[in-house]
Amino acid sequence: MTDRKGQLAANLAKVEERLAAACAASGRDRADVTLVVVTKTYPASDVRLLWELGVRQVAENRDQDAAPKAAACADLPLTWHFVGQLQTNKVRSVLGYASEVQSVDRARLVTALSGEAVRAGREVGCLVQVALDARESARGERGGVGPDGIGELAALIAGAEGLRLDGLMTVAPLTGPYAGRQREAFGRLMDLSTALRAEHPAANMVSAGMSGDLEEAVAAGATHVRVGSAVLGVRPGLG
Repeated sequence: MTDRKGQLAANLAKVEERLAAACAASGRDRADVTLVVVTKTYPASDVRLLWELGVRQVAENRDQDAAPKAAACADLPLTWHFVGQLQTNKVRSVLGYASEVQSVDRARLVTALSGEAVRAGREVGCLVQVALDARESARGERGGVGPDGIGELAALIAGAEGLRLDGLMTVAPLTGPYAGRQREAFGRLMDLSTALRAEHPAANMVSAGMSGDLEEAVAAGATHVRVGSAVLGVRPGLG
């Protein structure tokens, strides 16, 4: 085993221990929480090593980095998630590899995603990104739509050809009433998910939590956690 593969294996084991402990503490089945490894800034060689170690779901937030990486790993049976703020002019490229777009936050993006999904003859999963730092239906500082805008956007996705409404996603806010209060933030997301499922029962995916707060996300009820640095290490340029 190479040094890098050994490092990734050790890191994955630690994350798995954290997830198992968090699930046990919350009375949840470990199988009910999906680990999505965020591979942004890391090379395709790391993605290949992760696949060898059993990772099947990976995420990226910048198409210019993700597209060549996904192409280099096209032979691997991976599910790619796009989790960054997405410009409409990047939609065609992103849908060349991504099966799930977790960052849908405006009507114009829904239209673009639908048009490209139909053109490509495929169905794409979409999550409404919720901004818990936004007022009403405005967009948040890190993307996302305010809680009051969820219903309208969800209905657009559900009615759009080629798209599938899968649920909600959030990033713990840096400002506003939930800043520094991850458990409360993720609890609020779960309340919003419950309301969404009353209208769209199949939209039961809840993506929340990252390396520093995955326990809080699991405790709140997240179905998917997005973990990067705890698996791959501190990213270049981030200290």
